[in-house]
Amino acid sequence: MQPVIGIDFGTTNSVVTALRPDGRAVTLRHDTGEVFRSVLCFWSDPRGGALRHAAGPAGIEAYLEEPLASRLIMSMKSYLAQRSFTETRIFGRRWTLETLIALFLRELLAPFAAELAGARVVVGRPVRFVGARASGEGAEDDLGEARLRAAFASAGLPGVEVALEPAAAGQRFASGIDRPQTVLVGDFGGGTSDFSVLRFDPGLSGGSQRVSALGHAGVGLAGDALDTRIIDHVVSPLLGKGGEYRVMGKPLPIPPGWFASFARWHQLPLMRGPKTLREIAEVARTADHPERLHRLIRLIEDEAGYALYRAVSSAKAALSGAEETVLSFRHEDFTIEAPIARRDFEAWIAPDLARMESAVDAALADAGVGPGGVDRVFLTGGTSLVPAVRAIFTRRFGEERIFGGGEFVSVAEGLALMGRGAG
Repeated sequence: MQPVIGIDFGTTNSVVTALRPDGRAVTLRHDTGEVFRSVLCFWSDPRGGALRHAAGPAGIEAYLEEPLASRLIMSMKSYLAQRSFTETRIFGRRWTLETLIALFLRELLAPFAAELAGARVVVGRPVRFVGARASGEGAEDDLGEARLRAAFASAGLPGVEVALEPAAAGQRFASGIDRPQTVLVGDFGGGTSDFSVLRFDPGLSGGSQRVSALGHAGVGLAGDALDTRIIDHVVSPLLGKGGEYRVMGKPLPIPPGWFASFARWHQLPLMRGPKTLREIAEVARTADHPERLHRLIRLIEDEAGYALYRAVSSAKAALSGAEETVLSFRHEDFTIEAPIARRDFEAWIAPDLARMESAVDAALADAGVGPGGVDRVFLTGGTSLVPAVRAIFTRRFGEERIFGGGEFVSVAEGLALMGRGAG
């Protein structure tokens, strides 16, 4: 049997799996564990000035050691469908998105060179990339997949196959099905939420022939978007959001676009540009609360955003099991100790929940299936643990039809399973 490798290149984490001769999909682990953070860190070697880099946990460690002398690149997948992102400069060197992702992929896959030799490689992609329009001809999604393929080719894997991530999650789930069933798969990543209606027939043989896609839909938001709501309501007001400054004595609102960028962790590095920092400092001169904007500048300059986002994400996770939690964060003289109630969080994310619900309905409509025609619902990804997200499905299908598991590895395992039986 030809070796098969599944690669889930994610917005937040990336996972690599291999199909074993006995038909099992197993996770290939780095020394740091089974999930690999989708980040790159660059810094200039002080001894010779050469540009150095690290990826995953090593990249985070390098960044935390010297945050002011390094550049952290996060959520690269979020830019794949955005035509406006063509290149960035890191310590004076030009990088396209494809070359950045390729560099990350080489680091991700380096320990598994022997497994990759001669293997069939199946790569996941969302139904809808972040930033892609919900309607139209799908040009942005086509662009996203083309750039994804180009990045893998640049990393030395020109012949990868691309499969929808929720279908991959469904493949993993198929092992527990003993009769023909229609399954709705909800795959919640860091940047996208994808929903596929799949028909499984365990009576058929041939690996991926056991599943057929009936319909699908996706929306470019998931876990990261829920984090931004906490930042918008709890953190950003402490940094100047909602305040005013004056021009020739006339009060004007502090530009909200700064806080929209600040709340999205993959956009924060773009705020370090001198022009943006100068504009914030200029507004602070006549702001009602200049100290708040000075805090914003300090967080951006010191690249303290990563620690802040980790604190926010931890608070969000805590709310999945508790009615209230405390967001705790400190950077120099800036301290947050803010209680957050689950009911408030659910009110903040209500617009996001509505978009997810619409995408679920669109997937059912695309398949021509009503809620009563779905035998099981399989939810995967960390956001599926958020009670308000789970409620979207319990209201439609009932608790008894909801299943989950493998929240962080199910897509990668499914991608490997999709490659079995090929010649």
